[in-house]
Amino acid sequence: MKYSLLAAALAAGSFSAIADDSSDKVWTTSAELGAITTSGNTVGTSITGKIDARQELQQWSNQYIFSAFFKEDEKEDDNGDKVTERSAERYLISGKAAYKLDNEFDKLFVFGSYTDDKFGAYLKYTTVAVGYGTRLYNTEDKSLDVEIGPGYFSGKRSTGETESGMIVRGAAAFNWTISESASFGQTLSVEYGDDNTRAIAETSLLAKINGSLQMKAAFLIQNDSDVPADKKKTDTQTSLTLVYSF
Repeated sequence: MKYSLLAAALAAGSFSAIADDSSDKVWTTSAELGAITTSGNTVGTSITGKIDARQELQQWSNQYIFSAFFKEDEKEDDNGDKVTERSAERYLISGKAAYKLDNEFDKLFVFGSYTDDKFGAYLKYTTVAVGYGTRLYNTEDKSLDVEIGPGYFSGKRSTGETESGMIVRGAAAFNWTISESASFGQTLSVEYGDDNTRAIAETSLLAKINGSLQMKAAFLIQNDSDVPADKKKTDTQTSLTLVYSF
């Protein structure tokens, strides 16, 4: 069976277009892809991919992310025939526009994300938030950025129920340049609301293969505080991907 992963580049937000008409725009983009296929007693295929595009303007710092994850397993149906069933299918798209303040690393931001998860506790999950961000720790090889602000979410549960409400969103990103060829990253976001609190954390280790190509090992965990009875609160994903930066 053939698999394909398609991603369309997101246009620059209207915030940055208004703020800076200069043509001197700097983009940093990374694309990662990983696949695992098993055969024998266990037959299945999983594919994960991600595009992370960052734009640095004189007054704005923007980020756009698209990621996808698929998993298919071969099982026997009631007649004993082998059939292939999809057991995971998740898409995430997010964008953030941050306005740089006078103090270095201080920013005001607007953030939005949308998740479509065919097999998750929430089939659809949308978040919009605004707030303030800064860098709490900064050395030659380590940095810790944090942000916090109010927001709004809407979600559709696997039971078909819909809900929405105000949230408080906080996020943190720690980066450590271990050496010229290796780096460590830890991200965390928490969206606290009356109906549900969603926490997402990713731990990653990157090793440079050459100037543009890296190998990335990552562990992703997502927890929802309130889920239907037939769903688990925590989903995890361990991945090994190739990352190309340009």
